[in-house]
Amino acid sequence: MSCGLALTIALSMSNPAVALAAEQPAAAPGAPVSVAGEPLFADIIARSARLKAMVDGWAAAKAADDAAFFASQVFTGFKAQADELAALDMQGHLILKERGTDGDLKCILRGISEDMPKKVAAVQAAASPAERATALSELSYLLNDNVEVITAPPKPAV
Repeated sequence: MSCGLALTIALSMSNPAVALAAEQPAAAPGAPVSVAGEPLFADIIARSARLKAMVDGWAAAKAADDAAFFASQVFTGFKAQADELAALDMQGHLILKERGTDGDLKCILRGISEDMPKKVAAVQAAASPAERATALSELSYLLNDNVEVITAPPKPAV
């Protein structure tokens, strides 16, 4: 069984928005289509915004400078939510790929899916407060980008 198929099955069983997104019709060739209102993509937007708010709060409070921060339930819960979000981004990529969508969104979602765990690990691995601030800023930017690429109005093919 391919990894993509296994991921599709696991996510569709755990999140009804995935199954709803997979049922959407294929895009008409050349027609710009916004997916922001579809349940899966709306879920990605909401989760990204929520996680970004957490990261921004930590950065403002310098919470990650506390030695116990990375062992806290708050951070371990955040990591789990970030992993779930990355899996949903990959699911979005696979759905758009299956629909035959040629837009950049499917590639961007895959990239975000692959970058999310790396950005979270970079926050954990940062050796100094300045490095943590930079890592938190980059993670916040990625989470914001996750919202903006989905909510941006589609552009017609040129």
